[in-house]
Amino acid sequence: MAHSKLLFGTAGTPHSSRKKSSIEGIRRIHELGLGCMELEFVRGVKMGEKTARKIHDTSRSENVKLSVHAPYYINLNSMEEDKVKSSIERIYKSARIGALCGADSIVFHPAYYQKTDPVKVYQKVAQMLVEIRTILDDEGINVTLRPESTGKGTQFGSIDEILQLSAEIEGVLPCIDFSHLYARSKGKVNSYKQFYNVMTMTEEFLGREGLDNLHMHVSGIEYGNGGEKKHLNLEDADFNYMDLLRTFHEFDIKGLVICESPNLETDAMILKNKYQELKKQQ
Repeated sequence: MAHSKLLFGTAGTPHSSRKKSSIEGIRRIHELGLGCMELEFVRGVKMGEKTARKIHDTSRSENVKLSVHAPYYINLNSMEEDKVKSSIERIYKSARIGALCGADSIVFHPAYYQKTDPVKVYQKVAQMLVEIRTILDDEGINVTLRPESTGKGTQFGSIDEILQLSAEIEGVLPCIDFSHLYARSKGKVNSYKQFYNVMTMTEEFLGREGLDNLHMHVSGIEYGNGGEKKHLNLEDADFNYMDLLRTFHEFDIKGLVICESPNLETDAMILKNKYQELKKQQ
């Protein structure tokens, strides 16, 4: 589903919400003038259908777009068959409840390489995603599956891999986590030129439609030799978010920018305001 503009929001309920519930989080997003929120199912899908429908109604009335982050414990390349089945089930549950909430996108970390040939891992992940997609389509669960670009070299999810999956499989599009790209590359993907290259690649794989329906994560981040260590606030990190925002403007992209900084709405507001300043300068 193409978006009409670029929206900024938080990964989970803003800290300044009256209560820690998703419904209060959506209301707070609206009050702050932000446009989206990611529902965090990262510890498991514990939400019931009744709550999901209330969230759907609230997001509609407050005009806040929603996405879902599926549980962290997903590995479509596990050597243990029961763990693959559990991973599929977690994505399915996230999609089913997420759709009831009114979320369009289901974000997840797809797999670990586990010392397997990356080409074979890719083939296995692709096969699993086709299977999940078939189940969702058969049940009329109309969401986009979004494998996320990951922050560690041990994790499946390079930018090439997730763009290739998205180009090959209907109903799959990327979640581009720019902080993860930065951490995975040990600080190399951190300039206007590098961000521009990512946008160019995205357009080459997915066309203009891909740029009109992006889902992205942005935050400060700390990395080591293995890649991502922890998220940081923008002001405490060397992540060059201003150049990233310039490429957003240059390509006139649309979709959701989810801020995962520890201070959530503070950095989400910074990103939104800086982006709007760039647009005014045009």
